[in-house]
Amino acid sequence: MATSNTYDFDLAIDELVEEAFERCGMRVTTGYQLSSARRSLNLMFLDWANRGLNLWTIERAFTPLIPGQNYIDLDDNVVNVLEAVIRDNTQSPSTDISIDRISRAEYLDVPDKTTTARPAQFYVERTNTPRVYFYPAPDIGYTFFHYRIKRIQDAGDYTNTADVNFRFLPCLAAGLAYHLSLKFAPERSQGLKMLYEEEFARAAAEDRDSASVRFVPQLEY
Repeated sequence: MATSNTYDFDLAIDELVEEAFERCGMRVTTGYQLSSARRSLNLMFLDWANRGLNLWTIERAFTPLIPGQNYIDLDDNVVNVLEAVIRDNTQSPSTDISIDRISRAEYLDVPDKTTTARPAQFYVERTNTPRVYFYPAPDIGYTFFHYRIKRIQDAGDYTNTADVNFRFLPCLAAGLAYHLSLKFAPERSQGLKMLYEEEFARAAAEDRDSASVRFVPQLEY
């Protein structure tokens, strides 16, 4: 028996909305229902950013530092910085040097923020336009090599597909069905919420770094 030999199943936003309404025991019949579903979908994407790390939203970035300037502005779609190093391009080959992340209070306590040298610490100011501050300020043109978390893209047009990994499609359909049930089918909300949380927990458990870790106890005599 032949198989499809394809691995690219996905759902357009309008198909996702249709699936969610069917789980609510309804059919999409009005433009208001479509608009309401897209709004709920965008709000759910924002909620996912608060639920923990989504690996598909992590990207690698290289930002050149300006000598004497102790900060850089990140893109508006950046949620947070995960790990970072300072890349020294003056050497051949270039060298990556670790840099420690500090809190707002620790950065505030730095007496002279204009000191220049190779940056050893950084603080991430998480505002609508995130900014990274360095101490000391760079004395030469280093590169800030970092991994950062991006926001999930908005749903946009109904012909778009959602900006999620394929493992989260069942969770996405279940979550949208639950959020729509709160407005259109409240009698189904409890059951749909349970299914949504199960689907999210299963997808989140798989969406993790699988590098092995070994703990060795320290033996003292």
